[in-house]
Amino acid sequence: MSAIQLVLEPLGYDFMLRALATTLIASIVCAALSCWLVLIGWSLMGDAVSHAVLPGVVLAYVLGAPFALGAVVFGFLAVGLIGAVRDTSRIKEDAAIGIVFTSLFALGLVLISVTPSHTDLNHIIFGNLLGVSWSELLQVAILGATTLTVLVAKNRDFTLFAFDPTHAHALGLNPKLLGATLLGLLALTSVVALQAVGVVLVVAMLIIPGATAYLLTDRFQRMLFIAPAISIACAVAGLYSSYYLDTASGGMVVLSQGAIFALVYLFSPRHGLIGRRLSARRRRRDLIGADAGA
Repeated sequence: MSAIQLVLEPLGYDFMLRALATTLIASIVCAALSCWLVLIGWSLMGDAVSHAVLPGVVLAYVLGAPFALGAVVFGFLAVGLIGAVRDTSRIKEDAAIGIVFTSLFALGLVLISVTPSHTDLNHIIFGNLLGVSWSELLQVAILGATTLTVLVAKNRDFTLFAFDPTHAHALGLNPKLLGATLLGLLALTSVVALQAVGVVLVVAMLIIPGATAYLLTDRFQRMLFIAPAISIACAVAGLYSSYYLDTASGGMVVLSQGAIFALVYLFSPRHGLIGRRLSARRRRRDLIGADAGA
């Protein structure tokens, strides 16, 4: 089989086209938001919101409503509960996050176990990328476009908030409102990624691209381009690998992201584990050569 046939064969199936479109949208949106999550230090918050939407999805199924609606409602509910526990008790934020997201995730598991269904609701947990329908793809596209529009429109404000909330306040911005907006976008993004990789792996798509880009550049605006580029490449590689290896598609997408992160972690010229040592060795050789020449 030629290289062209290898590329075109999966695209001959409608389910692969829908899966590819869903994965690309989810990858771009998650990668863009992940840059801010990594910079602010909200990785655990991403984990919390992505798991907390599970009961909302199950309840939406029971009521016959779109999955996205239930997920968004419970995403915002999780954010509100975390803030309430943190602000009205001695409990610190990391503990509040752990309490809320594990409780809501457990509620979702219980609802799945008692909900009679002709549909395998475990796909919500582990993803069902190859089973995405056209209507679900449309939901993903609308939510993804909404999230990206807000991120682009408020790029400067979000970046200033991430680096220095005090300075942002001095310039007339409202840090609390900006933080709440980012958390709302996090809830929407979790819904987008939910269709692709399921609840369990959403947090990986929300963290790995931004973390990888963070090791490759010291400029935030470059991160916003590097992270989506890496995420797109991993989406395509993971989906094609799952087709030819007959493996879980969502898992392969995330596994591809993990593999790229491992390579960058080791070999990034400035921040990689091995890259730093090689750079230091080259500098020492250059200094020795300069001294010898003198």
